[in-house]
Amino acid sequence: MIWIKVTSLLIVFIFRMEKIELLRRFGLFDRSVPRYTSYPPANHFVNDAGRKHQNPWLKAIPEGTGVSIYVHIPFCKRLCWFCACRTQGTSTLRPVEAYVHTLLAEVEAAKKALKNKVKLQRLHLGGGTPTLLTPALMTELVTKIRDAFEPMKSFEFSVEVDPTEASDELLETLADLGLTRASIGVQDFAPKVQAAIGRKQTIAQTQHVVQVLRQQGVTSINFDVLYGLPHQTRDSFLRTLNTTLKMSPDRLAIYGYAHVPWVSKRQVLISEADLPGSEERFHLAEIAHRFFTNAGYRAIGIDHFARPTDGLALAKDAGTLRRNFQGYTDDDSPVLLGFGASAISKFPQGYAQNAVATSAYQDRVRTEGFAAHRGFSMTRRDQLHAMIIERLLCDFSFSRIDVCAAFPDLKPEIDAIFLDLCAQYTDVLAVSSDRLTLRDGFEPLARIIAKSVDVFRAENQSHSKAI
Repeated sequence: MIWIKVTSLLIVFIFRMEKIELLRRFGLFDRSVPRYTSYPPANHFVNDAGRKHQNPWLKAIPEGTGVSIYVHIPFCKRLCWFCACRTQGTSTLRPVEAYVHTLLAEVEAAKKALKNKVKLQRLHLGGGTPTLLTPALMTELVTKIRDAFEPMKSFEFSVEVDPTEASDELLETLADLGLTRASIGVQDFAPKVQAAIGRKQTIAQTQHVVQVLRQQGVTSINFDVLYGLPHQTRDSFLRTLNTTLKMSPDRLAIYGYAHVPWVSKRQVLISEADLPGSEERFHLAEIAHRFFTNAGYRAIGIDHFARPTDGLALAKDAGTLRRNFQGYTDDDSPVLLGFGASAISKFPQGYAQNAVATSAYQDRVRTEGFAAHRGFSMTRRDQLHAMIIERLLCDFSFSRIDVCAAFPDLKPEIDAIFLDLCAQYTDVLAVSSDRLTLRDGFEPLARIIAKSVDVFRAENQSHSKAI
């Protein structure tokens, strides 16, 4: 019996070493690749394309379409050092109030262009820190958006919540406004890690927000956690995961920290010497995967976890999981309207991104009604590549028959992509005549494989690590 046990452990060890070697060979530990929350990635958007196309694309939305809306609130009372989002600091609410009124002017311009022909399927407030708004300002913002776009019966309303900047009164206001999902930033609970990333947030603060939201009837709570942070160890990370699990979230996003100081200048405050290496980042991601799947959560894509009854898990089972700028989603709307500085709208025809700087955004709304500047008009070939990449990231699989059904005129190119991936990634793909699928354990390579499909893949931009 002892001999059998030792032999089994040896087989497991050999398999693990072979897996690590294959992951290393395909570049998981040293390559930088896009996250593919859009295709093409936003760094390939071109100037004035959004400005040119935004109004015609709005007017082309068919009557009765259910649209989703993302509202960007860029303001924060503290600027966390790890964050690469488009944010700015403020010590008073005066600029926030002016900004919200600009937002509502932009919403009104879109309402006029759409002539009340669409329905509101989802509304998400992100940032920045949406929860620094006062209850009165939040009520004005949400109420006027819902007045402009009539909500569907299946309407969902979600908000990003900072537990250090969310009063009980505001949380109760959000619940009264119909909040269905709260996304709570956790990052890490270890005090040493929090000090190194400029974000102090106690367990008690987080528990209190969760308790208030549950008491107010909010039915879904998400947590965002980061691995790869400075001073993060396997033991400390496991303690964070255990603390998080005790709060019983419905959904989690376990993102790899992207150290991109050339994009976010504040990250220079984080010493690279304190960051775990790529292979250690991989082990931290594996710890999270084992921890939450052992606790009954379903693994969703490369970095999400959800309870089996959650919409993400149901979408995964149905093959309808999608990917957008917030990560994985079960949102099936063909249109995402982005309002606010730097917000990106997605149309079937392409992308339109608002002016990034808050002052430029406000000037553009004031003079033109709309604020789009950069963007991208997609060809049919671009749409084909976008579909394949989304399926690889969502399903770890690519069906030649399904893609040919959507793009029958591009069958030769689809066949060429299929055969090229088979040739490049033979060791990590299970291949049939119709479908290729990443073998179990090699899902972290999805972004690298997606980059092989990306025709914009020239190494002229710096991206985050593949793991």
